[in-house]
Amino acid sequence: MARPAAAYEAAVPPRPACAYTSCYCEENVWKLCDYIRSQHQYPLEEFYAVFISNDRRMDYHVILLHVSSGKQNFIYDLDTVLPFPCPFDVYSVEAFRLDDSLRPEFHRKIRMIRADLYLKTFASDRSHMKDANGKWQKPPPSYPCIETAACFFCFLSCCQAPPRRLWFHLLSVL
Repeated sequence: MARPAAAYEAAVPPRPACAYTSCYCEENVWKLCDYIRSQHQYPLEEFYAVFISNDRRMDYHVILLHVSSGKQNFIYDLDTVLPFPCPFDVYSVEAFRLDDSLRPEFHRKIRMIRADLYLKTFASDRSHMKDANGKWQKPPPSYPCIETAACFFCFLSCCQAPPRRLWFHLLSVL
């Protein structure tokens, strides 16, 4: 008799126990990656920071994708009411409408950065969160800015997505 497949074990604590600052999703995801690295539960190479933006870069969001060695992949998004983690197929249907309903300049662009590389290369001085007068648009996290030896402010390079629509390509691959 075959044994049932083991249930997926979340790679991070429940949502309320995660490091979180509203409007700093790129840092929230960095903190999730850092936690995963410290726990050695899953290979860090199975995780991706996923930057979602558009050509105008008027807004962006960052989520964490786990391309699991099991049959199901999962999204970790601290800013959604969807489950945490959320199965990829559920998240992709519930969180996004088709680009067809959006004006072309707002079509989503996706950039995936493997978690181990994200931890090594992502940095932010948080200047993108200040207005023209240097005042915070939203309160910053209580911890110091994320820096790397190579970069103090690499945030914009992470946000620049490749020039093709990738999210629905991901649906067919995953």
